[in-house]
Amino acid sequence: MKLVDPVVYVENYDAKKMLKRIERACRTCYRSEDKVTEDSYKNLLKNCISRGHESILEHEKISIRMICDVGVYKDLTRHRIASFSIESTRYCNYGKDKFDNEIKFMKPVNIDEGTEIYDLFIEGLEGIENTYLKMSELDAKPDQLRMLLPHATAAEVNMTCNLREWKHILSLRCSKHVHPAIRQLMIPLLLKFKEDMPEIYETVEYDEDFPKEKYAKILPLD
Repeated sequence: MKLVDPVVYVENYDAKKMLKRIERACRTCYRSEDKVTEDSYKNLLKNCISRGHESILEHEKISIRMICDVGVYKDLTRHRIASFSIESTRYCNYGKDKFDNEIKFMKPVNIDEGTEIYDLFIEGLEGIENTYLKMSELDAKPDQLRMLLPHATAAEVNMTCNLREWKHILSLRCSKHVHPAIRQLMIPLLLKFKEDMPEIYETVEYDEDFPKEKYAKILPLD
């Protein structure tokens, strides 16, 4: 058994080029292409967003890859205007050499180490893994083995959204009402978008009390 930390890999993008392409599309509506300058997209986008004219943000998209638990992606896949490609527990047999003959679980963000609850949590995961591996040795199929796997099981998830949908998702999934394992991933992603594209994301609120030391790492997607 292995406990792993959450990670968000973000594809490399040129924020300014993306925003200027959005500006070009937007100015078609008003035939104001003659007003384009080096930084004219900034005020244009802010004005459009303040008026609720956000459809223009759908012209650009960003893809990420996450290491997260099953519970996280079950919640995120409820968002309709997004594309997902997810590690399949139905076809991946973690009892094989390809997966180092072990199950990877996410480190719990909301259970403190050194507590009795944490020890019981680990004991439960070890029991699941032992049963899983024994069944795998008996040639159980992955679609039989998957029924043992808990929400804590780690998985890789590819997710692509246009900039408008990212704004919508992040406004929902960074609040205090969301499971901490999701906030752990989405808040640092939002902060990156805020830094790179403030014209779009600066007004999106998030749980500022969430411990920064628990933020998932943000790394480039090769």
